[in-house]
Amino acid sequence: MDFRFTGLDTPLFNALSHFLDADDYTTTHASSDKSSAAAPSNTYVRDARAMARTPADVKEYPSKYQFIIDMPGLKSGDIKVQVEDENVLVISGERKRGEEKEDVKYLKMERRIGKFMRKFVMPENANMEAISAVCQDGVLTVSVEKLPPPEPKKPKTIEVKVA
Repeated sequence: MDFRFTGLDTPLFNALSHFLDADDYTTTHASSDKSSAAAPSNTYVRDARAMARTPADVKEYPSKYQFIIDMPGLKSGDIKVQVEDENVLVISGERKRGEEKEDVKYLKMERRIGKFMRKFVMPENANMEAISAVCQDGVLTVSVEKLPPPEPKKPKTIEVKVA
């Protein structure tokens, strides 16, 4: 899936988000009908869910792009920041449930657990060699520096010779 900087609040994205919150269609329906070519794969559904459930703020500054994602309770070792295909920033990881005691039961469970992932296709002026990531107070901030604008080409002067 390819989520660019703009258009994340479209009706299509919202519908996809609600669809992904439903039970896994492929494990309840598609497994009994292997001939169904229209059913998405389990990997596709899992990755789409992970991306839809990981909200991010994206900011553009004059010198950098900044991605801000809430990561409550995660340590830096639980988070991966990678570059794929030379221009795709991938932020992923897994939020695990802590160890529970035998005599404790959940009355309500609203905090999400499981894998999370976001992919961002970076513009041409992003310096994919200058990326930094800091996780502080449960908030991950990834900064991608911008490349300097190209120098304007100077006109080439051609010497005019006398014939």
